[in-house]
Amino acid sequence: MSDSTPEPPSEEFPLTSQGYRISVDDGRDSFYALSIEDPDNEDAWIMSDTVRSLDEVL
Repeated sequence: MSDSTPEPPSEEFPLTSQGYRISVDDGRDSFYALSIEDPDNEDAWIMSDTVRSLDEVL
């Protein structure tokens, strides 16, 4: 059985991240989102609207 744990990105290929506060319904509602991207590949990114601090998870 092989180990399916993904390898962390190397420092040779750094990822960038950015947090956003997104407003909807003309500003009546908002939520937070996190984007993680490979700056050298515009097709390699992920965005999540489920953002929690580690303190909230534990």
